[in-house]
Formats: sequence, structure tokens, C-alpha cells
Amino acid sequence: MIPVMEFRQFSEQQPAFRVLKPWWDVFTEYLSVIMLMIGVFGCTLQVMQDKIICLPHKISSGSENICEVNRSFFLQLQPNFSNGPGEMRGVKNDLDLQQYSFINQMCYEKALHWYAKYFPYLVLMHTLVFMVCSNFWFKFPGSSSKIEHFISMLSKCFDSPWTTRALSEVSGENPEEKDQKKSGTSRSTTPLSPEESSLEKTQSLRSIPEKIVVDKPSASVLDKKEGEQAKALFEKVKKFRLHVEEGDILYLMYVRQTVFKVLKFLVIIAYNSFLVNKVHNKVCCEVKEIQDVTGYTVFECNHTMAHLFSKLSYCYLFLVAIYGLTSLYTSYWLFYRSLKEYSFEYVRHETGISDIPDVKNDFAFMLHMIDQYDPLYSKRFAVFLSEVSENKLKQLNLNHEWTPDKLRQRLQTNQNNRLELQLFMLPGLPDTVFELTELQSLKLEIINNVTIPASVSQLEDLQELSLYQCSLKLHTSATSFLKENLKVLRVKFDDNKELPNWMYVLRNLEELYLSGSLGPDASKNIVLESLRELKCLKTLYLKSNLTKIPQSIVDVSSHLQRLYLHNDGTKLVMLNNLKKMTSLIELELVRCDLERIPHAIFSLTSLQELDLKENNLRSIEEILSFQHLRKLICLKLWHNGIMYIPEHIKKLSSLERLYFSHNKIEILPSHLFLCNKLRYLDLSHNDIRFIPPEIGVLQSLQYFSVTCNKLENLPDELFFCKKLKTLKLGKNSLSILSPKISYLTLLTHLELKGNHFEFLPQELGCCCALKLSGLIVEEALFETLPSDVRDQMKAE
Repeated sequence: MIPVMEFRQFSEQQPAFRVLKPWWDVFTEYLSVIMLMIGVFGCTLQVMQDKIICLPHKISSGSENICEVNRSFFLQLQPNFSNGPGEMRGVKNDLDLQQYSFINQMCYEKALHWYAKYFPYLVLMHTLVFMVCSNFWFKFPGSSSKIEHFISMLSKCFDSPWTTRALSEVSGENPEEKDQKKSGTSRSTTPLSPEESSLEKTQSLRSIPEKIVVDKPSASVLDKKEGEQAKALFEKVKKFRLHVEEGDILYLMYVRQTVFKVLKFLVIIAYNSFLVNKVHNKVCCEVKEIQDVTGYTVFECNHTMAHLFSKLSYCYLFLVAIYGLTSLYTSYWLFYRSLKEYSFEYVRHETGISDIPDVKNDFAFMLHMIDQYDPLYSKRFAVFLSEVSENKLKQLNLNHEWTPDKLRQRLQTNQNNRLELQLFMLPGLPDTVFELTELQSLKLEIINNVTIPASVSQLEDLQELSLYQCSLKLHTSATSFLKENLKVLRVKFDDNKELPNWMYVLRNLEELYLSGSLGPDASKNIVLESLRELKCLKTLYLKSNLTKIPQSIVDVSSHLQRLYLHNDGTKLVMLNNLKKMTSLIELELVRCDLERIPHAIFSLTSLQELDLKENNLRSIEEILSFQHLRKLICLKLWHNGIMYIPEHIKKLSSLERLYFSHNKIEILPSHLFLCNKLRYLDLSHNDIRFIPPEIGVLQSLQYFSVTCNKLENLPDELFFCKKLKTLKLGKNSLSILSPKISYLTLLTHLELKGNHFEFLPQELGCCCALKLSGLIVEEALFETLPSDVRDQMKAE
């Protein structure tokens, strides 16, 4: 006897796959097992028992109808009980056992109908085909890998502590979100569009009135290990969804195998219904080929299993009919419903997670299949499709990783003398940041999905906020707090759409720094139009690609004191608006492709500092007009192509700092040194060969740099500038340093490296403030100094 368990390999799959087997697949699987038992039972009888038993029959020469003779023959075989007991009578055939066996075999092959012979084998073959077909999509390489990944993720998501213990963190809504949800309730009652209504809302989901009951969320819902595991699941689900939604191979495979089963059912019913009557108990056998062996040509045979096979065939047809009707229902389910779209509408409503996306193609089909097994699976799985859920998990992980003590270790004092915390490339903003009550400046770089909660009000000293390529949202209470307290805001962005809308309500904002592309028509951009609402703004920094000064900047000119426009090389034209900005004390026009000094600048009578760095200036004849700017103390014309300095620069008597570095100046006019208030003069990186002796007039000079020029000697008058603290003479062609260097007793920084000096004068020892750290010179040249001078400089 062959055990039925031996055939399990034809339909066996992993136990976890049962979640993708709806009730009809389970039912047809049991039907297949019953049909398989019928087939195995019939095959066993075929093998173990005699198939047919035959007796020879003598036919008279006049007999033409063999069937009539056969009937009379069987009547003669009936015993005559009326004569009472007597001697047994019968027809003697004079055949031995081997001849009977031979006759039985020949009649079985020649006379018995093929359906009666192979019925159990047909049942077995058809059943095995049904079993293979029902589970083919679990085995096919193109679909089995997707199913295995999906089942693996499904079980992990179902058992994840995040699904059970931390769902309260996802469903917990802040008051602002609740208000939005209430306002959206009325919208949800409006009729859906045909496209939306076509999405499948499974009946099984409607039958589960489960409502998540949550407790008050705590900061330690998950430990660190559980949080990392849930985070990995989110990434797997996200990548799997992108992969599976691209195609519909699972849906097509299931449809094809269902259609195949329906067609096979029709074929089986058709030919079995016609052939089931061919199974007879009595069979007439005429085999002329064996007359020489047995002496007979006609035999009467009895098919021993005909009655049983007939009953089994009717039973088999009944089971196949049920199987086929079930397959027809499956086909109806497949084609009537839109199984390539799946809506989580009821899950969103029942769990409170409003951002669970609808899915399509194979992903949707597998979820429909799971709903037939248990809708709770897709309900719990949906948690890992929600960005709100993922962000909340990231937030919990961040809070575990970034404790208040760890954050305090990262506190530093920035250039504005504020206590600053800088966070870089984190998945979010830890809530523990708002426990650092001493924090004055918060700097966030490349952090997405940042939400500042109402707890920011705990940072009473917070005045500065920097957002570098961050997307940030504010709670209503947080907006109110920043509106009153924030003084400095820095935003670096790639697209003007990334600019936060809430920054325009910061009425106490004093400094705004924006860096990013505002688009070709930025002058009309609504972002810049909104700046007029910043009534306390004093400093505005724009690093972008402006072609003209927007009118909105002029609108804040009454209180704007510092304007910094840094372009990316885009030519800035139409600068007449500058005339209206009379309150400016500092102006920077950097990399604006200016060829002349804009005349509008000469109207800024309050201007104290002007920077025209990295433009395309060749001539600065207009510099005479700067004499009207009585308050101008700093002029930066560095990194241009200026060839010479006009003599009327002497008119700028108020100048204290002058930058002419990185130009093409060859000759210094003596009139330059009539600006006797100069304290800082930078002439480095030019082609200067000679310094006029009039430099000695600059008695207030503290910083003088002629690095990277072509000087061969220095005038002695230079050393009459006794207030010099920094003197940079590096990378020239100097060969002698005058002993009058001793006059510079306040000198703290001296750069001589890159010249042709053979020795240093010992008078350097008179520069008492000069130490080794401030002397930039070759080591061999330093050794030419007397030992006592070297020791003096080495002593810090």
C-alpha cells in the first residue's frame, strides 16, 4: 500500500504561506486530497487483485450471434437446486491454470474498455495536476521570491514590538493635528470620485470594528534594539513596495492557474460523463489469435472491480464538479473585483494613521489574499507603510541615542558669543534638545522632516536658529514662541520652495541670512515680496543669483542697516533702488559682475563699509565721489582687475581700512598715503615694485600687507609707522631688512618668508612683542639671529 503522505511533495509549501491561501484554496486542497485517495485506492486494487476472470465458450458453427450464445452459456452455468444434492456438473474445458492466466491477460488487453482499465490512473494523474497547478505560483521562480520576501516581512511586522507596543506613539496626535482632523471630517463625507471609489475596500476590513486603545506615550516605549529592528523593517517594506508595485506577475500567475483549473474541470466532466457507462461487470471477449494455444476463440469474462470503479467514478465526478464550481467562484472573484488596487481607507479610519498610502499591482493583490485569511495581518502591516509611524519611530530612536548629557557635550560658543548646539545629518531632531534650557543657538544641517514642538518654549534663551538644507515644520505654539524670541535666522536651501513660510511672521527678527537659488525671476518671487513684513530686520544676507535688487528689499530700507548680496557670477543690473536705502551702514556686492562702481552707492550717506569683492572692476575713477560719504571708514575693492589707483583717492580722508589685494596694481600713488587715518592697508597679490616714502605719514597704521608682489627694497619711512602690529612682506624679492625695524616695538606679526634675505638684523630683538609664533621666516634664516634674541622670541 502506498501512503498518501508520499504525495505531499506535490503540494507542499512553507507553513507561513497559508496566509496567502484563501478559503477556496484550502477547500480545493482538501478536495484534492480526497480525489488523490480515490486514485491511490483504485491503483492499489489494480495492482493487488485480479483484474478480470475469463472462461472459454464453445460456439456452434450455426451460431452467428456471439452475445446470444453468451447469454445461454451463463444460464447453463446457473446451478440446478431443484434436483437436490447430487454429483456436480459443468463444462470441462481441459485447460490448466497457466492457460487461464494467459486468457485473462489477453482479454484484459483486448476486450476491456480503456476507461475501465485506466480509470484509477486518470484520477491520480488529474489530481496531481490539480495539486501542482494550485501551488504553482508558490514555486515559480518569478513569483516565489516575492512571496517569500513578503511573508517574511509580514510575520516580522505582525510580531514587531513597534506594532503592538509603540502604535500608541503613532496614533498620538497633537492638538493641532486633531483640529485639522476635525476640519477634515466634513470633507471625508463628500462623495468619492469614480477613480477613488474604484479602489477596493475589502468587506473583511469593515467587519472588524477594532479601535486602537492607547495609553499616554512614554519616552521609553521601545528599547534601542527593538527600535533598530523596527527601523530596518521600515526600510525593507519601503524597498519591497517599490519593487513589487512595478509589475503584476503574481496576479497573472494566479489568474492563469485558476483559468487552467476551470478548463481542466470542463474537460474532465465532459469525457468522464460520456465514458463512465463503459465500465461493465460482464465482458465478451473474442480473441482468434490464441485458438492454437487454448482451443477457444470466445470467452466470457467478469471484470471483478467494475462495480467498485463505477461507484468511485461517480464519486470522483461529484468531487470534480464541486472543485470546478469553486474554481468558477475564484474566477468570478478575480475578474469582478479590482484586485490590482488596494485601499487602506478603513485602516486609516480605525487606527487614526491618516497617511497610509494605497498600493497597487502585486502588492495590492497579496494584501487582498491576506484579507481572505485574516484582515488583521494587513491592518498591522499597514503601520510600516506610514511615514508618520516611521518618523515617530525615528524620533524614539533619536531620543535613545541622543541623551541630554550627550548633547551638552557638543555645546560650543559660536562667533556671536552664543552657546550653540550643532547637529549634522540626523534622521530627525531629538526631543531631548529641548531639555537644554541654557541653549542660545541651534544649528541644524542636512536634517529632513524636522518638527519643532511646543516644548521649544522651554529654551527661554534661544535667539539664533540655523537651517542648512533642512525641511522644518513648526507647532502653532512653537511659532508663537519664535515670533517673540528669535533674533537671527539662517537658511540654506536648494530650491526656494524649501524656504519656511513661518519665517515671515518673526516680527522681532533682526538678522536674516538666505543662501540658495531663487530662480531667474527672483525679483518678482513671492518669497522676496514677503520680506516687507519683517519690521525689525536690520541685517539681510542674500547669497543667490539675483539680476536686480528686489523692491521688497527697498520696502524694509527704513530699518535695514546691513545688506549683503552675494551672487554666483550673475550680472547685477538696475541698482537705482540702492538710492532709497539711506539707512545702510554696510553694503556688500560680491560676485555681481560689476564693471564700474555703481553711482547709486554715492547716495548712501550713512554708509560706513563697502565691499565690492570678486567683481569685474578695471577702473575706479568714480572713487572721487566717495568723498561725499563722510562716514565711510572701510573700502574693499579686492579680487578685481584694477590696474591703478587714482590720485584723488586722497579725498577719502575718513578711510581707516582699505583693501586692494588680488588686483593688477603696479604703481602706488603717493597720494594714497594722504589718507592719514588708515589703520589697515592690504596691497597683497599685486605687481607692485616700489613703495613711496610717503607711507611714513600713516602714523595710525597697524596692519600693512604687501605679500606676493615684486618689491626689491623697503623705504626707511615705513618703519616710522610705529603703531604697526602686523607687517607682511612675504614672497617678494627683498634682500635686506633695515635695522630700523627696531622702531616697531608693538610688532606682533612679521612675515618674511619667500624673499632673498641672507641674515636677519639683530635689532629684531628690540621688537619686544614679537615672538617666534608671530615670526614667519625660514628656519635657517632664523638661526642667523643672535642666540639671546632667539631665546627671547622663544620665550612665550
